[in-house]
Amino acid sequence: MSRLKVMIRNNQKKIKLPTGLRLLVRKCCQAVLTMENFDGSAEVSVSFVDNDEIRRLNKFYRNKDKSTDVLSFPLGENGVYDVNNETGAYLLGDVVISMETAVKQAKIYEHSLEREVGFLTVHSMLHLLGYDHETSPADAARMHEKEEIVLERLGITRDEKYSEIL
Repeated sequence: MSRLKVMIRNNQKKIKLPTGLRLLVRKCCQAVLTMENFDGSAEVSVSFVDNDEIRRLNKFYRNKDKSTDVLSFPLGENGVYDVNNETGAYLLGDVVISMETAVKQAKIYEHSLEREVGFLTVHSMLHLLGYDHETSPADAARMHEKEEIVLERLGITRDEKYSEIL
């Protein structure tokens, strides 16, 4: 199995991160790479932010002046990634998750915050690997299917909290 380094930063103070959330994020990242048969070591950065910060990033990088749930900043294209010269690991990119929006969406979809953050992490990891749900309905369906496969493999259903599975 390839090595994965996930650097996680909590850059917000509005939502207390539940116990085990960092482990959940790491497991989600690894599960995506395993499902995709990713060959080699990799590095990913995951940041938790508030709605103001994700709105600022969305406006700056995507010219969309609104908050969103997650942003993905891939460092590769067509399967070619930058490499950390010190470790030889592929630099996949950055994931930015709005904890405020994650809490709101967990309530709307009537599932746990852990499932929402797990979903957002898996979704964003697939973007880092080149998947794009906005290109066609078929691509959106394929990406959604992969998201659900990963979450199911991790035992993260809509009805369970991840902490109950640990």
